[in-house]
Amino acid sequence: MTTIFINGLGRIGRTMLRAWATGAAPDLNVVGLNDIAAPELIAHLFEFDSVFGRFPGEIACDGNGLHINGHTLPLHTTSDLTTLDLTGVDVVAECTGKADIRDIAERGLRAGAKRVLISGPSDAADATVVIGANDGVLTDQTIVSNASCTTNALAPLVRVLHDNWGVQTGWMTTIHCYTGSQPTIDAPRGDMMRSRAAALSMVPTTTSAMRLLDQVLPDIAGRIEGAAVRVPVASVSAVDLTVTLGHPVTLDAVTTVLNDQKPIIGPTEKPLVSTDLRARPESLVVALPECRMTQGGLLRVFGWYDNEWGFAQRMLEMAQKMG
Repeated sequence: MTTIFINGLGRIGRTMLRAWATGAAPDLNVVGLNDIAAPELIAHLFEFDSVFGRFPGEIACDGNGLHINGHTLPLHTTSDLTTLDLTGVDVVAECTGKADIRDIAERGLRAGAKRVLISGPSDAADATVVIGANDGVLTDQTIVSNASCTTNALAPLVRVLHDNWGVQTGWMTTIHCYTGSQPTIDAPRGDMMRSRAAALSMVPTTTSAMRLLDQVLPDIAGRIEGAAVRVPVASVSAVDLTVTLGHPVTLDAVTTVLNDQKPIIGPTEKPLVSTDLRARPESLVVALPECRMTQGGLLRVFGWYDNEWGFAQRMLEMAQKMG
């Protein structure tokens, strides 16, 4: 069984822990946690979640750590993992959002863990890997980036389209829920539009997914560009992809292939809205009624993704692969 230590209990770290505690990764054993917040606050935010609701199990906190459904997980509060002894840990899930330089990214290794998995883009990683897109490149790298939530939604879709019909060019717009990087009231954030109140406006912005897509799928680098619009919802985002393919194809043929990509890509024929996709485990759920094709062969694929829950599922699965 693969052992995992979660460093950072923000949105992704807590969601990983909740998914694991509710049976999402039976071959993983979480053996410890670390966050600089007060343990009582961590336990409270784990039990009462504004997006996913109250934790459907037992949770308690004392001097020994967190007690979740009969599991006692030591909870540390250090800002530097090198102060801990992580000997025997297979994978550190680095979820602090700070591992963008090598010195921080490798702290788990210096503490004794075998490998580190970063929950976001990082130039410090040996490889950026997306399950369903390029996980075949995963070998013995010690520091791996799990890319971004949008990249995990987009790259497997582009991979299957390119493998079957050849992607010539395209444009992607991610309609993304607001995140903690945006202010709740107008406040300086380095960008005039990103400085506006997140819950009051749709905010055009950039996305790291395009740069990461070129890293993950270098054979089609530069063929797809894109942008993001942050919207006033707390969870569940969408990918709106329009592409030109290299070979003639019908919409029915595309639908047939996309239906066969479970569990990474899941289809739905129901007339759903974003809240209906909360806590879906797939990287992308293609909304088949929203997919279209013009007479000239321009294909539009629209899909939903729970940018927290789906990404946390891929983090757990990647940790299993690395272990």
